[in-house]
Amino acid sequence: MEKNHQPCFIKPDKIIGNKLIFENATINDAEFILSLRTDKKKGKFLSLTEADMEQQIKWLEACSKDSSQIYFIIKDLKSNKVGTVRLYDQRDSSFCWGSWIIKDGSPIYYSIESALMVYIFAKSLGFTESHFDVRKENISVWKFHERFGAEKINETEKDFFYKIGLIAINNSINKYKRYLVNEIIILHKNYLKKT
Repeated sequence: MEKNHQPCFIKPDKIIGNKLIFENATINDAEFILSLRTDKKKGKFLSLTEADMEQQIKWLEACSKDSSQIYFIIKDLKSNKVGTVRLYDQRDSSFCWGSWIIKDGSPIYYSIESALMVYIFAKSLGFTESHFDVRKENISVWKFHERFGAEKINETEKDFFYKIGLIAINNSINKYKRYLVNEIIILHKNYLKKT
C-alpha cells in the first residue's frame, strides 16, 4: 500500500489461511451467530444480544451494507462454522476488532490462527495498529492479547482497554508463524492477493 494512503475497510469475498477461512457473515448465519452470542458461558463477556432471530437478520442486513465494518464467519477447511470476528471503529490507521468467538471444542490453534489472519488482513488494508477492549473477567482472552504484545492503556470497572502497534503485530506474526505457515489468500471479486 502507498505511503500516506489512508487505510479503509474493504470487504473481501473470502480470506484463506492455513486451517481456517473467513467469509462475510450473511443472514444465513443468523442462527449460528445467535447460538454463540446467547451461550451463557461466552455471552457474559459480550455486549448483550437478544435471542431474537428477526433482529439478528436485520442487523446482518445492515452490516453487509456498512462500509465501516467487516463481520466474518470463521470456518474450517470443511466449511464448518467455528466462530466469528469483526473489524470496525477505524481511528486513522488503527482498527478495533471484537465479536471474536470461537466455538467450544475447537482446537486451541484456531484462536491463534484467526488472530494472525485478522492482523495480516488489516495490514494489507494499510492499518498499522489496533485498539480493543476486553472484559476483565475474560482472563484467558486478555492474557492472550498481552502475549501477542498488546499494551493495556486504560480500564473501567468492567473492561481493560488495549492497543497494539505495528512492531508488536509483526513480532507476533513472526513468533506464531508455525500456526500460519503459508501466506493468507485474500479473494476479491476482481482480484486475488497473497500476503
